Amino acid sequence: MLLLLFGPPAVGKMTVGRAVAARSRFRLFHNHMTIEPLLETFGYGTPPFEVLNAEFRRRVLEEAAAHDVDLLLTLVWALDHPEDVAGIESYVEIFDGDVAFVELRADLGTRLERNRTEHRLLHKASKRDVAWSDGNLREMEDRWVMTSQDGPQRAAELLARHPHLVLDTTGRTAQESADRILEWVDQGS
Repeated sequence: MLLLLFGPPAVGKMTVGRAVAARSRFRLFHNHMTIEPLLETFGYGTPPFEVLNAEFRRRVLEEAAAHDVDLLLTLVWALDHPEDVAGIESYVEIFDGDVAFVELRADLGTRLERNRTEHRLLHKASKRDVAWSDGNLREMEDRWVMTSQDGPQRAAELLARHPHLVLDTTGRTAQESADRILEWVDQGS
Protein backbone atom coordinates (compact mmCIF):
# COMPACT_ATOMS: atom_id res chain seq x y z
CA MET A 1 0.00 0.00 0.00
CA LEU A 2 1.06 3.56 -0.67
CA LEU A 3 0.08 6.13 1.94
CA LEU A 4 0.66 9.48 0.30
CA LEU A 5 1.06 12.28 2.84
CA PHE A 6 0.84 15.67 1.14
CA GLY A 7 0.49 19.32 1.99
CA PRO A 8 2.26 22.66 1.72
CA PRO A 9 5.83 23.22 2.96
CA ALA A 10 6.39 23.09 6.73
CA VAL A 11 2.98 21.58 7.46
CA GLY A 12 4.63 18.65 9.27
CA LYS A 13 4.82 15.93 6.64
CA MET A 14 8.24 14.53 7.60
CA THR A 15 7.64 14.79 11.33
CA VAL A 16 4.19 13.20 11.17
CA GLY A 17 5.50 10.62 8.68
CA ARG A 18 8.24 9.60 11.11
CA ALA A 19 5.69 9.22 13.89
CA VAL A 20 3.44 7.06 11.68
CA ALA A 21 6.37 4.89 10.51
CA ALA A 22 7.64 4.40 14.08
CA ARG A 23 4.31 2.92 15.11
CA SER A 24 3.17 1.01 12.05
CA ARG A 25 4.09 -1.23 9.15
CA PHE A 26 4.75 1.76 6.86
CA ARG A 27 8.26 2.67 5.81
CA LEU A 28 8.90 6.37 5.38
CA PHE A 29 10.18 7.83 2.14
CA HIS A 30 10.07 11.58 2.66
CA ASN A 31 10.58 13.94 -0.25
CA HIS A 32 13.85 15.38 0.99
CA MET A 33 15.48 11.94 0.79
CA THR A 34 15.88 12.65 -2.93
CA ILE A 35 15.97 16.45 -2.85
CA GLU A 36 18.97 16.97 -0.58
CA PRO A 37 21.62 14.91 -2.44
CA LEU A 38 20.50 16.22 -5.82
CA LEU A 39 20.40 19.79 -4.59
CA GLU A 40 24.00 19.69 -3.53
CA THR A 41 25.13 18.26 -6.85
CA PHE A 42 22.90 19.99 -9.41
CA GLY A 43 21.03 22.86 -7.75
CA TYR A 44 17.31 23.06 -7.10
CA GLY A 45 15.03 23.06 -10.12
CA THR A 46 17.72 22.53 -12.74
CA PRO A 47 16.96 20.08 -15.56
CA PRO A 48 19.19 17.30 -14.15
CA PHE A 49 17.71 17.85 -10.68
CA GLU A 50 14.14 17.52 -12.00
CA VAL A 51 14.88 14.44 -14.13
CA LEU A 52 16.77 12.54 -11.43
CA ASN A 53 14.38 13.51 -8.64
CA ALA A 54 11.45 12.11 -10.63
CA GLU A 55 13.37 8.97 -11.63
CA PHE A 56 14.66 8.22 -8.13
CA ARG A 57 11.22 8.58 -6.60
CA ARG A 58 9.60 6.47 -9.27
CA ARG A 59 12.17 3.67 -8.88
CA VAL A 60 11.76 3.59 -5.11
CA LEU A 61 8.00 3.34 -5.52
CA GLU A 62 8.33 0.59 -8.14
CA GLU A 63 10.58 -1.49 -5.91
CA ALA A 64 8.37 -0.96 -2.87
CA ALA A 65 5.31 -2.08 -4.83
CA ALA A 66 7.14 -5.07 -6.33
CA HIS A 67 8.28 -6.24 -2.90
CA ASP A 68 5.06 -5.52 -0.99
CA VAL A 69 6.58 -2.77 1.11
CA ASP A 70 3.92 -0.54 2.62
CA LEU A 71 5.29 2.89 1.86
CA LEU A 72 4.52 6.32 3.26
CA LEU A 73 5.56 8.99 0.76
CA THR A 74 5.59 12.66 1.70
CA LEU A 75 5.54 15.50 -0.79
CA VAL A 76 4.28 18.90 -1.73
CA TRP A 77 1.68 18.47 -4.45
CA ALA A 78 0.65 21.43 -6.60
CA LEU A 79 -2.89 20.28 -7.29
CA ASP A 80 -3.30 22.87 -10.04
CA HIS A 81 -0.14 21.82 -11.88
CA PRO A 82 -0.96 19.20 -14.56
CA GLU A 83 2.52 17.62 -14.37
CA ASP A 84 2.19 17.14 -10.60
CA VAL A 85 -1.24 15.55 -10.99
CA ALA A 86 0.11 13.24 -13.72
CA GLY A 87 2.96 12.26 -11.42
CA ILE A 88 0.56 11.38 -8.60
CA GLU A 89 -1.59 9.41 -11.04
CA SER A 90 1.51 7.43 -12.07
CA TYR A 91 2.24 6.65 -8.39
CA VAL A 92 -1.31 5.34 -8.00
CA GLU A 93 -0.76 3.10 -11.05
CA ILE A 94 2.48 1.70 -9.62
CA PHE A 95 0.56 0.51 -6.56
CA ASP A 96 -2.39 -0.73 -8.65
CA GLY A 97 -4.66 1.74 -6.92
CA ASP A 98 -3.82 0.51 -3.40
CA VAL A 99 -3.34 4.09 -2.27
CA ALA A 100 -4.72 6.35 0.42
CA PHE A 101 -4.17 10.10 0.69
CA VAL A 102 -3.56 12.04 3.87
CA GLU A 103 -3.65 15.77 3.41
CA LEU A 104 -2.06 17.89 6.12
CA ARG A 105 -3.08 21.50 6.58
CA ALA A 106 -1.91 24.36 8.77
CA ASP A 107 -2.16 28.12 8.46
CA LEU A 108 0.71 30.11 6.97
CA GLY A 109 1.80 31.59 10.31
CA THR A 110 2.12 28.15 11.88
CA ARG A 111 4.09 26.88 8.89
CA LEU A 112 6.47 29.85 8.92
CA GLU A 113 7.10 29.17 12.62
CA ARG A 114 7.73 25.47 11.94
CA ASN A 115 10.04 26.37 9.07
CA ARG A 116 12.63 27.36 11.68
CA THR A 117 12.50 24.37 14.02
CA GLU A 118 15.71 22.60 14.94
CA HIS A 119 14.33 19.25 13.74
CA ARG A 120 13.48 20.63 10.28
CA LEU A 121 16.83 22.35 9.87
CA LEU A 122 18.72 19.26 11.04
CA HIS A 123 17.13 16.97 8.44
CA LYS A 124 16.74 19.39 5.55
CA ALA A 125 19.93 21.19 4.66
CA SER A 126 18.11 23.10 1.94
CA LYS A 127 16.04 24.85 4.61
CA ARG A 128 19.00 26.18 6.63
CA ASP A 129 19.01 29.44 4.71
CA VAL A 130 15.89 30.44 6.60
CA ALA A 131 15.37 33.72 4.73
CA TRP A 132 15.39 31.85 1.41
CA SER A 133 13.24 29.07 2.83
CA ASP A 134 10.64 31.50 4.22
CA GLY A 135 10.56 33.28 0.86
CA ASN A 136 10.19 29.99 -1.00
CA LEU A 137 7.37 28.93 1.31
CA ARG A 138 5.54 32.21 0.70
CA GLU A 139 6.13 32.01 -3.06
CA MET A 140 4.75 28.49 -3.23
CA GLU A 141 1.74 29.60 -1.18
CA ASP A 142 1.03 32.36 -3.71
CA ARG A 143 1.77 30.33 -6.83
CA TRP A 144 0.17 26.92 -6.34
CA VAL A 145 -2.91 25.28 -4.91
CA MET A 146 -1.54 22.84 -2.34
CA THR A 147 -4.74 21.77 -0.57
CA SER A 148 -7.83 20.10 -1.93
CA GLN A 149 -10.05 22.78 -0.41
CA ASP A 150 -9.94 24.75 -3.67
CA GLY A 151 -8.31 22.09 -5.80
CA PRO A 152 -8.97 21.81 -9.51
CA GLN A 153 -11.24 19.16 -10.95
CA ARG A 154 -8.62 16.65 -12.13
CA ALA A 155 -6.99 16.50 -8.69
CA ALA A 156 -10.40 16.40 -6.98
CA GLU A 157 -11.46 13.47 -9.15
CA LEU A 158 -8.26 11.58 -8.32
CA LEU A 159 -8.75 12.15 -4.61
CA ALA A 160 -12.41 11.13 -4.84
CA ARG A 161 -11.41 7.69 -6.20
CA HIS A 162 -9.28 6.87 -3.15
CA PRO A 163 -9.53 7.19 0.60
CA HIS A 164 -8.64 10.76 1.56
CA LEU A 165 -8.18 12.11 5.08
CA VAL A 166 -7.78 15.85 5.70
CA LEU A 167 -6.02 16.66 8.95
CA ASP A 168 -5.23 20.09 10.38
CA THR A 169 -1.92 19.84 12.22
CA THR A 170 -2.23 23.23 13.93
CA GLY A 171 -2.10 22.67 17.67
CA ARG A 172 -1.51 18.92 17.30
CA THR A 173 1.64 17.05 18.10
CA ALA A 174 3.11 14.68 15.54
CA GLN A 175 2.04 11.80 17.78
CA GLU A 176 -1.56 13.03 17.89
CA SER A 177 -1.61 13.38 14.11
CA ALA A 178 -0.04 9.93 13.70
CA ASP A 179 -2.64 8.41 16.05
CA ARG A 180 -5.45 9.89 13.98
CA ILE A 181 -3.92 8.68 10.71
CA LEU A 182 -3.30 5.15 11.99
CA GLU A 183 -6.81 4.94 13.44
CA TRP A 184 -8.16 5.97 10.03
CA VAL A 185 -5.96 3.45 8.19
CA ASP A 186 -6.94 0.66 10.61
CA GLN A 187 -10.60 1.41 9.98
CA GLY A 188 -10.00 0.68 6.31
CA SER A 189 -9.36 4.30 5.37
